[in-house]
Amino acid sequence: MPHFSFEYSANLDQQVDFKAMSAKILATALETGFFEIGAVRVRGVRCDVYTVADDMPENSFIDLSLRLGEGRSETDKKTIGDAIFAMLEEFLQPQLAAPHFALSFEIRVINSALSWKRNAIHPRLRNS
Repeated sequence: MPHFSFEYSANLDQQVDFKAMSAKILATALETGFFEIGAVRVRGVRCDVYTVADDMPENSFIDLSLRLGEGRSETDKKTIGDAIFAMLEEFLQPQLAAPHFALSFEIRVINSALSWKRNAIHPRLRNS
């Protein structure tokens, strides 16, 4: 259950290919070897209302969260986080070179007793 969700400021629409970024997040997550393809989700939400730092119109952000099920070691989570963040730094190099961009990423572990899910995609992919 790796679910990647990112919010981004609307002023990045013309600067960042979010579909390509989503695909790269998925590919990088799978390259770590920790996830089964049928479990990975990547989604983005455009934020039309935001205030960043000193409220300059050029200020922008991407905030990525990864929600994971329990059971991975701190070392494994760090490995996953380092791989994803390094890919984002490379992909977003033009934005990071400007003095108006903020990138953040956080991994959250979900309590399995409080998480319900049903996935019909797993059987299809496992039988392919």
